[in-house]
Amino acid sequence: MPMPANEPLIEAIDLHKSYGSRVVLDGISLAVRQGEVVGLLGPNGAGKTTTISILATLLQPDAGEVRICGKVPSSRRAELRCHLGLVPQSLALYPSLTALQNVELFARLHGMGRSEARAESMRVLGEVGLSDRARDPVAKLSGGMKRRLNLSCGLVHRPDVILLDEPAIGVDPQSREQILLIVRSAANAGAAVIYCTHYMEEVERMCDRVLLIDRGKLIAQGTVAELVASSGGRPLMEIRFDEQPPASWSSMLAGKVDLSPASSDKRVALKLTHLVQVSEVLDHARAAGARVLDFTVRSPTLSDAFIALTGRPLRDDESDSD
Repeated sequence: MPMPANEPLIEAIDLHKSYGSRVVLDGISLAVRQGEVVGLLGPNGAGKTTTISILATLLQPDAGEVRICGKVPSSRRAELRCHLGLVPQSLALYPSLTALQNVELFARLHGMGRSEARAESMRVLGEVGLSDRARDPVAKLSGGMKRRLNLSCGLVHRPDVILLDEPAIGVDPQSREQILLIVRSAANAGAAVIYCTHYMEEVERMCDRVLLIDRGKLIAQGTVAELVASSGGRPLMEIRFDEQPPASWSSMLAGKVDLSPASSDKRVALKLTHLVQVSEVLDHARAAGARVLDFTVRSPTLSDAFIALTGRPLRDDESDSD
């Protein structure tokens, strides 16, 4: 379905959803364009799965609107689903069928004829590295293979929009690497991708933009660098001395950096304003007669920004059945 340049392939406008008195989505709006990978982050119970389900037309919002390739699902839901590729967190596979039969089944459900379904299924199995296991029952595949097969079922019909809910959860490093490469390749080919994950390193590596939701609201969005900057994150420097540093060393730094007291193992942590302060801190240590054994400097990460913006870690005790 041709779309004007820069028009969103999938869009949500002011989505609301409640279950009884519990508000799950409270005015979520988003738009993803051709070639974009957008990360969807939030603590457990924040509303991520509900958002994905509504975008996939599997769940009806209480209010708000979804547009797929510029069209509202309503009565054309079945037609528009052909433009969607959903890869759920729970494996959507039939254990008694072979890998090829599983993918062919999804291809046929999307309207392909028998020969086209076979050809496209073998193509996508090759892309996920499962050509040699095509005729093995799913029950005999490893966890990583099942995840890659789950992905192939969602991509076999070459969808314009790809919705991924934890596609690489619990897999081995090789399978995760392959999944990430496939997703990025799909975006480079023109798909709009929404990538929901708990792995910050995947978002930092993969996503062009990040949407951060918490308690059903969109609380921040932008590139990884923009979110880190907006959270007020600062570089963290840790120094290990050969012995407890003299008190005069900290007085030299007063008002310049946030400084923690030296620990029992003679380590000191400092929050810097800028990385250029690293050399200044080391100069102060030498001037005070302190001997530095080693030091590390860590720039703020997306994980730091997440905790600063939401006030809680990505994983918590809330249920994720949102």
